[in-house]
Amino acid sequence: NRMNVYTVAKASQGLANYVVRRFSPEARRIAVSYDSRIKSDLFARVAAGVFAANGISVFIYPHLMPTPCLSYAVRALGCAAGVMVTASHNPAKYNGYKVYGSDGCQITTEAADEALREIEQLDIFTDVKQADFDACLADGSIQWIPDSVYDNFTRAVRGQSVLTADDPIDRDVSIVYTPLNGTGLQPVTRALRESGFTRITVVPEQEQPDGHFPTCPYPNPEIREAMALGIACAQKHQADLLLATDPDCDRAGIAVRNAAGEYVLLTGASGCGKSMTLRCIAGIVRPDEGHIVLDGRVLFDSAQGIDLPPQPVSYTHLRAHETVLDLV
Repeated sequence: NRMNVYTVAKASQGLANYVVRRFSPEARRIAVSYDSRIKSDLFARVAAGVFAANGISVFIYPHLMPTPCLSYAVRALGCAAGVMVTASHNPAKYNGYKVYGSDGCQITTEAADEALREIEQLDIFTDVKQADFDACLADGSIQWIPDSVYDNFTRAVRGQSVLTADDPIDRDVSIVYTPLNGTGLQPVTRALRESGFTRITVVPEQEQPDGHFPTCPYPNPEIREAMALGIACAQKHQADLLLATDPDCDRAGIAVRNAAGEYVLLTGASGCGKSMTLRCIAGIVRPDEGHIVLDGRVLFDSAQGIDLPPQPVSYTHLRAHETVLDLV
């Protein structure tokens, strides 16, 4: 397994060298988060210890948190960079190391190349500075990210909705949600409840974090196999909407019930994809008299079933440029 404490420490030392060279001493701050994958918490602590050993102030969530929460923390805490330990929606045997810039977006190819050059110059055993995580917590060089950052993130998410408390919509819709044994349980259900959607059923087998993903070997909410338990739960409860997020909760899937009572996945192939999903979660897509309306167009009609324009939506249009340091 190439993802281990030594490769993580080496990658972190290279990133630390990049930050030290590129940023002034007062700006040398890095935020860290991790998902539910096997040893993600250990790898996050190893990375934090390396950063602290290099004189960089470290802010780390006290428990697993989604990638968007890491991105927000980078900006909220004025960090030079961020690290998310995750392999996103890949099978359980994988883990990974995502690096974010000071803007909260995944670093550009140019920045990744520069950091990679720093990594490649290092001896994995003799050139890596390390510090004890607990000792650094005690002396303040590593700090827990405060609850206020998460609270503000949730408030910001709700602020993206076009719905107001006075909008005449039925918030008593039945929603089934699955975090696919990842990080989404608390953030997603909290955001929904605080937005007035309280009829939420969580798929019990996929509710709690579990890096083995026992019910879903490939936890990608874009594919039907990953949604099978969610669809079964939605059928049982006759839910109006099925939502799913991948392990680090930056990718979402959605299914709605058609006129025949079957649950249809809305994907890029059907002309909807994550654009529809994210806008639906944000409240931009409005259920209106049995319809889902987007920008004045009826995308779903409960009487007619799916009615979508035949234009694919690429996931790359909906996320920052992704560059993951290769730990080989």
